[in-house]
Amino acid sequence: MDLQDAQGWLVEVLNEVSVQFQRVPGSAIFLRYVKSSYQNDPVRSAVELFLFLFAIRYLLAPKYSTSKKSYVKLTDEEIDELVDDWVPELLVTPQTAFEEAENEKRPVIVGPTGPKSKLSNGRVVTNVASYNFCNLAGNESLKEKAIQTLRTYGVGPCGPPGFYGTQDVHQKTEADISAHLGTTACIVYAQAFSTISSVIPAFSKRGDIIVADKAVNFAIRKGMQISRSSIRWYEHNDMVDLQNVLASVVKEQAKKPLTRRFIVTEGLFENIGDMVDLVKVVELRHRYKFRLILDETWSFGVLGRTGAGVTEHQGVNVKEVDMLVGSLAGPLCAGGGFCAGSNEIVEHQRLSASAYTFSAALPAMLATTASEVIAMLETKPEMLELVRENTRTMWAQLDPRSEWVQCTSAVENPIMILILKPEVVASRKLSMGDQEQLLQEMVDEALANGVMMTRLKSMPRGINVTAKEVGWELQPALKVCLTSGLTRKEVERTGTVIRHAITKVMKARR
Repeated sequence: MDLQDAQGWLVEVLNEVSVQFQRVPGSAIFLRYVKSSYQNDPVRSAVELFLFLFAIRYLLAPKYSTSKKSYVKLTDEEIDELVDDWVPELLVTPQTAFEEAENEKRPVIVGPTGPKSKLSNGRVVTNVASYNFCNLAGNESLKEKAIQTLRTYGVGPCGPPGFYGTQDVHQKTEADISAHLGTTACIVYAQAFSTISSVIPAFSKRGDIIVADKAVNFAIRKGMQISRSSIRWYEHNDMVDLQNVLASVVKEQAKKPLTRRFIVTEGLFENIGDMVDLVKVVELRHRYKFRLILDETWSFGVLGRTGAGVTEHQGVNVKEVDMLVGSLAGPLCAGGGFCAGSNEIVEHQRLSASAYTFSAALPAMLATTASEVIAMLETKPEMLELVRENTRTMWAQLDPRSEWVQCTSAVENPIMILILKPEVVASRKLSMGDQEQLLQEMVDEALANGVMMTRLKSMPRGINVTAKEVGWELQPALKVCLTSGLTRKEVERTGTVIRHAITKVMKARR
């Protein structure tokens, strides 16, 4: 067969195929579709042909059995041996004998919390262990407003804010906070602890970088852990070390894909009590182009002329802080937390912050209480001065007059963190456990003399976690919380009782 005969045969075959294809129902419609598709978009025709061939290939491909066992079969004896050898990890760290003894002696308050609290054993003691700084827990006008709100709105919204849980009082509280701080927007959470631990992972993800102070509180640490970001620590409140870490991060990331970078710190540090140098932090964040997350859990409602926090106290424009997080549960004696910032920052959290999206909204009476307290701070800023006067009075009784302890808190902080002096710890070779034991004995001795204070406590590191992995070791300390509900003489007497309790315990343990 020569070439001409082959061409003739091929033409006959194609004609026969065409005739047979045209007999198929719908073939004319298919041919018109292909012709128009090719004329208008030949690339689409090529893609469709590829998908058609891929489908044919997929249907004709050999099938593989999913039930085929590819693992080693063990005997019943081997399975029993492995089960006997397996030891599950503990869910929580077991309590020590010291912790069990502490729990047994823990005082229980009967009735409302106040400067004078009644215990379950019938004794009335001076309470310097609660965050009732402005004595708002017993404020009658706040009680009446809370009762009125309770009767109007009920106990709780029984739903997340984004799903029928938002009420008009929540929107008012958000507006009141943003107006008080000077930000454009604010979002209110139902629980203070989960606020910062949800804000951080809402913005910082895997691959992003967080530069954090080594002494940040446990809620911040949980938020950073949840975010799975890369964490870089800097020495506590050391601005030189912060600058070095920021410069190091910028240098390391110069040739890498752009990531989000954050500085995370506190206004008043929960574990030490001192204050951040916000002016310097803001300067460094602009120089190295980092975003700033500031936790004002313990400074909002305490610092500044009207209690607006460390930004007001240090004269920093609140717009220099990207995310300003605070608590409504401590100094404001209400409940919940908040995050203030730009509209974009706030609206992003309404869908991305887990504690806001998946938790029931704040009870209306707590939102109303927060708004009322903010109004009181704006109209009666002198209420904060009473707390500061009592704080200065307590300082005069403890820090310069005790040969055993020193205060690490800022002088403006009504929470006084008292640690054993380094020379005392060194001379007596006291371990962390020894210090905890001594401090608890001081707490017990003060309570026996009518003053209820507490120790600084934090969540445990976790099983088999070292101090190096945590980044910072919590220093055992006493915690004394001042309130405006005590007179100057009562504060002086309380300070004397605490100082004598410290001296008595330390001299007894020579």
